[in-house]
Amino acid sequence: SPVPAQVIDKGIPTAGLLAHVMIAKFADHLPLYRQESIFGRAGLAIPRSTLAQWVGVTGMQLQPLVDALRDVVLGQQVIHADETPVQMLAPGSKKTHRSYVWAYATSQFSDSAAVVYDFSPSRAGEHARNFLQGWKGKLVCDDFGGYKASFELGVTEITC
Repeated sequence: SPVPAQVIDKGIPTAGLLAHVMIAKFADHLPLYRQESIFGRAGLAIPRSTLAQWVGVTGMQLQPLVDALRDVVLGQQVIHADETPVQMLAPGSKKTHRSYVWAYATSQFSDSAAVVYDFSPSRAGEHARNFLQGWKGKLVCDDFGGYKASFELGVTEITC
């Protein structure tokens, strides 16, 4: 009988194991070094470098889902937006620098509940403008100046 498709081509981990690692990391805030220890106690030697590769590949495999959620959000007449700082360690650097994750969500009155997170290396308004490019509607956001450029492109500001 044919072998079922794997998330990682010719990979060992099942979709269930990859989902467990992703949920533990992102929903439960469990770092990979702790997951490595937990798996080790269960008799499974899975190095954190392997876990990190799995997270990266799985994230890439989820891109079609992200694109679909983005389409749902941008299909709304009202979008809620906010940005939050995150510390990022650049490859080869020993110091972190401030990056941002921008969240765009459907309204509580929408038939579709969806949130899309958009990473950017800075808080520059171009990131919001690029995400919202071509969209016309009402944007619920704070008074951060980075959203102002979008208001010139047919987006109506609704302050929160």
